[in-house]
Amino acid sequence: MMNSEKKTLLFLVDDDALFLKTLEVEFGYNSDFSIKTFATGEQCLENISQNPDVVILDYCLNSIDVDTINGIDTLDKIRSANPLIPVIMLSSQDKIEVAVSCMKHMAFDYIVKSETAFIRLQKDINTIFQNQKREKALTWYMDKMSS
Repeated sequence: MMNSEKKTLLFLVDDDALFLKTLEVEFGYNSDFSIKTFATGEQCLENISQNPDVVILDYCLNSIDVDTINGIDTLDKIRSANPLIPVIMLSSQDKIEVAVSCMKHMAFDYIVKSETAFIRLQKDINTIFQNQKREKALTWYMDKMSS
């Protein structure tokens, strides 16, 4: 997926406008990414048919409007729409219960917002693509062996 033909489509979903902009700028330095930002889970879900390669999703999502759906509900709806889209959860809360809840809902990872969050996000994205490459190679190999 990380090749010259197709940019990696990255969805960034966070109601913290400053943090969202910071992530967008950080990932924007990498020309392999095509970035879409959303302030709510609803906006993300309206666009999920674009099949992003990775979604980075805030856990809370309702500091601006308490009626918007939270990160876990958004995660569940992304899973329903396409279970193959990797979702990395972000939160300012460093609580084990939050992390466990995210993992139970099939998040790829849970990262606490901090100075090192961007580095961890980059590592996760690299891991996601390495896993996908391995799966493709394995599938190709298994197809060859069975024919």
